[in-house]
Order: sequence, then C-alpha cells, then structure tokens
Amino acid sequence: MPLAIRWLKAQSCSNWGHRLMRVTFCCVDTNAQPWLEGLRAALPQADVELWTPGASLADYAVVWAPPQTFFDEQTALQGVFNIGAGVDALMKLRLLEGLPVVRLDDAGMSVQMAEYVCHAVIRHFRQFDAYDADVAGGKWSFRKPRVRADFPVGVMGLGVLGERVALALKQFDFPVLGWSRSAKTIDGVQCFSGTDGLDDFLAATRILVCLLPLTPETENILNHSHLSKLLAGAYVINVARGAHLVDDDLISLIDSGHLAGATLDVFRQEPLPPAHPFWRHPKITVTPHTSARTLRAESIAQIAGKIQALQGGAAIASIAGVVDMKKGY
Repeated sequence: MPLAIRWLKAQSCSNWGHRLMRVTFCCVDTNAQPWLEGLRAALPQADVELWTPGASLADYAVVWAPPQTFFDEQTALQGVFNIGAGVDALMKLRLLEGLPVVRLDDAGMSVQMAEYVCHAVIRHFRQFDAYDADVAGGKWSFRKPRVRADFPVGVMGLGVLGERVALALKQFDFPVLGWSRSAKTIDGVQCFSGTDGLDDFLAATRILVCLLPLTPETENILNHSHLSKLLAGAYVINVARGAHLVDDDLISLIDSGHLAGATLDVFRQEPLPPAHPFWRHPKITVTPHTSARTLRAESIAQIAGKIQALQGGAAIASIAGVVDMKKGY
C-alpha cells in the first residue's frame, strides 16, 4: 500500500477514534481488481476487500447479483450500493429489515441509453434495415420519406434513464409520450400514468420503448394484450429487462403484421441461447445487453461520494438513488 494512503487511513482512524470503515465488494461476473483499486483510491479511509464466504463484517457493500449467503453473513451492513440502475436481482433475496439499498442514479448510463434508443428509433423510421438489404443485393433503391407525426414514440418508465431518452427523442421532432406508475411532468412530453392511463398511452404509440424497472407488476407487461393495443405497424424497443417481454407474443404479432419489428437488447436468458428464434427472425434486431454499460470510474466516484456523505452524518433520505423496497426501484 502506498505510504500516502497508509497515512490517510491512519489519520482517518485516529480522527474517528475507532477501527477503519470496512467496505466489501461482491459482484458476480465482474473483474473485481480494477473496482477494488478504484474504491481504495477513492476511499483511503476505508478497508476495501473482496468478499469471500466467512469474511469479516463490513459497514458497506458494493454489489451486483450477490448470493443469498452474502446477506446471511453480512449482518452489520449500514448500506448496500448496487453497481447498476436495476435492482431486480436484489429484490429476490432476503435482506435485513430496513437495510438501505442504493442504486446508480446515472454514472454515465443515461447518455448511452439515449444514444442507443435514438439510433434504434431512427434506424426504423428511416428504413435503414431495408436499405441495407437492398445494398447487399446490389440494388439502388428509393423509399418515400416518412412523416414524424405518424411515428409517436412512447417511453415506458420515466426515471433518470427514461426521462433522458424522452428528451433526446424530442430533439428529433418525434411526438414523444411517456408512461409511468406515478404521475410525472416533462416539458414537451405527453405523460400518462397508472393503470388507468396505460391503454390510452399504448393506443397513441407507434414506437414503444421499454425502460421500466422489473417488478412483479411489470413482469410480462409486453404481452399480446398490451402490444395489440399499439398503433398498427408499431415497433418495439426493449432495453430494460428480458422478463418484461413475452417472447412468443412478440413473434406472433410481428408475423401477423400488427408489429413491424423490434430491437431487443435484453433477454430472459443471457447470453441469448443459440437456438432462440430471435437470432434468426428477419424483423428482430438483437444486441448483447450493451445499450448502457456501467462506467467504472464514474460509478466508483458516485458510490464513494455517497459513502463519504453517510459517514459524515448525512441522512439516508438525502442520498440520491435510494431504492424504495416496496416499489422495487
């Protein structure tokens, strides 16, 4: 350990008058070493270690899809920091009553998501898939330009990512609608909310973007009943979670002609199994869960800042990204 960091740790320990703060890192399918190095640099007053079964009790945890054993053992946690925006994996586990869970509230993901969704919307609107097919066949083709007013884009989920996507789409002069569980107001976006507003939202949408959190209420929400209510020739973009979509219902509605196609970045099983029909369907574009990747440096800075605020006496309610465990987001 560098001398400067050892000195800072000693000073912090002396100032607090107790042991070093402990931070444990438990992230499945993640290269831990760069995260550990970054967290140690950002939190020189802390003892940051990779979790292994039987490890010492920690004050804070940085996690992604941890096993139940982790929470069974780590009974002294004051807060859990998820290295992503979605916390559906944590909602399936038994956590200590009242344990605060904090998700990333942006950390560079919203601009990536806006890029991805705008690309998918524009690619469909401008018929670039059809042009690609023509070019591959050596055909010089022309298609009549479409009118944006005929392609209202509906964004399901108006959290940090959803709002950024809606505002980005507005810049391309598409009519933009939004739907969320609770009422929201976004300048230039026609907002709907709750069960009562869902049918009207779907009936006015021709390009549907799913950015909902995954909860028991939103699982399978992209089903035959709901997708059938979209405007004829609608297009579906799912960048939230694979469990939102009923796969067979999507394929059926595309094959019937009610839906024009889909761009899918998330799936019920990842990696997407080689035999899955999405791979081969000519009207479905598949990408490998890459719409918005966690940016390590930005995420570490955000997590470290929140831990420091809590250690400095900040109330958990003042920390951005605290999850309402009843709602699941």
